[in-house]
Amino acid sequence: MPTFIPGLELSRRFYTDAVRPLLEEAAPGIPHSAARLGSGSEVLGFDTPRSADHEWGPRVQLFLRRRDVSRHGGRIRHLLAEHLPKTFAGYPTHFAPTGDGDIRVMEATDGPVHHRIEVTHRAAWFTDVLGFDPSQGITPSDWLATPTQLLGEVTAGAVFHDGLHELGPLRHTLRWYPHDVFLHVLACQWKRISQEEAFVGRCGEVGDELGSAVVAARLVRDLMRLCLLMDRRYPPYGKWLGSAFARTHAAPRLTSVLTAVLAAPDWHTRERHLAHGYEIVAGIHNQLHLTDRVDPATRPYHSRPFQVLCAERFTKALTARITDPALRDLPTVGAVDQFVDNTDVLTRPEITRAVSDLMRKPLPERL
Repeated sequence: MPTFIPGLELSRRFYTDAVRPLLEEAAPGIPHSAARLGSGSEVLGFDTPRSADHEWGPRVQLFLRRRDVSRHGGRIRHLLAEHLPKTFAGYPTHFAPTGDGDIRVMEATDGPVHHRIEVTHRAAWFTDVLGFDPSQGITPSDWLATPTQLLGEVTAGAVFHDGLHELGPLRHTLRWYPHDVFLHVLACQWKRISQEEAFVGRCGEVGDELGSAVVAARLVRDLMRLCLLMDRRYPPYGKWLGSAFARTHAAPRLTSVLTAVLAAPDWHTRERHLAHGYEIVAGIHNQLHLTDRVDPATRPYHSRPFQVLCAERFTKALTARITDPALRDLPTVGAVDQFVDNTDVLTRPEITRAVSDLMRKPLPERL
């Protein structure tokens, strides 16, 4: 492979130097937008030379008007297949199947190029990725039914050309939750922490150091996601969670603390480091001025000798600031990826929407 070029930059050059001239030949005068959005480590800015081994390379989404996709889409795809350069910046533009589902890899070819240039229109693409078309308005249900990984994939990446004047406004709208939805999601993240914070000590007390460590690791993950949310960043899925957390304002103060939690040899040490981490994150919450100040100090868990934050105090403080009664009265489970942790669910918008709708119903109606 040639010298590594970050995928977004590679795709930008590919569009400008190779795709756009052919598009102007195939469909002169037809407005379009071009971008690299959606799945792929390069969209989030985490790609490395290792990323080039599958589903990485010169890739672009071309957005046309709906009627132009029907009229010209097939001709554009064919022209690109026949006339794109076989390589660009040293990388093959042809993507060959691997035999593993739809996964493809860059590979040299002497024939037509099986390119990764998607010719689509706005409504189809966003509905396929998110489960709804944001140009038609975004409801609280839409926000909560959409995994943060997917919201990150459509608001990160890059737009190379916006001749339709659609991508910029839509990405601006999706860049972050409306205020009350933000408060609800934060409240639910604190609720997750409150539900398990006492278990680190309880597991350790009965001699289950492994169980204590597992609970602590879950709490570390939840604290990392909480810090991303407080930074107004969509938490990515597990592979990139640590890389994304490293970019937060909290990371310089918290990374060593959370690392010490995971490395702790016993539950007492584990609990002590977690308590330190809780107090740092609680202090960050207070600095956001989203609620009245909440005491950031840890304390014993009722009459039991376990040091906790009692994180439900933050849930209550945030919920009290929500003005939309429909959100205030929701079960405190939050966005779908705050209560679902299965890849096959979170990558299928039709399922996440169904599950999210179900969880918003009163308990008797779910059964």
